[in-house]
Order: sequence, then structure tokens, then C-alpha cells
Amino acid sequence: MSKEKPRPITISSKPFFNQQGEKATFSFGADNYKMMLIGIGIITLGMILMIGGGSDDPNKFSEDIFSFQRLTLSPLVIVAGYVVVLLAIIKKPKE
Repeated sequence: MSKEKPRPITISSKPFFNQQGEKATFSFGADNYKMMLIGIGIITLGMILMIGGGSDDPNKFSEDIFSFQRLTLSPLVIVAGYVVVLLAIIKKPKE
């Protein structure tokens, strides 16, 4: 039983072809990546909006944690960011 040497991995500038002989394409285009980065930025903004509201003194309760920004606005912004990322994944790239 002879062992074959594994082929070395090479990177070339030649186009790749699939099994049907067609030129292989990427799953995502430039627009998809831009939308995905925008969605990640929106999610990050939502997380930043959720920051704060604590008290420096552990014996004192702070009502700031129940603000509109932290309980309503921030989760809506985060969900909107996830929707943008989902749309970026679903969108077909331009040929």
C-alpha cells in the first residue's frame, strides 16, 4: 500500500472553474459586505446606547437604568442592525 504525497497548496492568478466548467463566483459581492459592515455598525451603536445607568455608590439605587434609551430604543436599534445583516446575507450579488 503506497502512500501518495499530499499536493502542495498553491495560489495562482488563474480563474477557478467549478465541475460544470463554469467560472466560479463568490457568494457575496462588494455591496453585501458594505451592508454587513453597516449592520454591524448599527448593532454596535445599539450596544453603546445601552451603556450606563449605574450608581457609583452600591448602597444607593439609581433610576437611570429604567430610561427610554436603555429599555426601548437600544433593543430596537440592535434588532434593526440584525435585520440589515440578514438582508445583506440574503441579497444576491451583482454579476
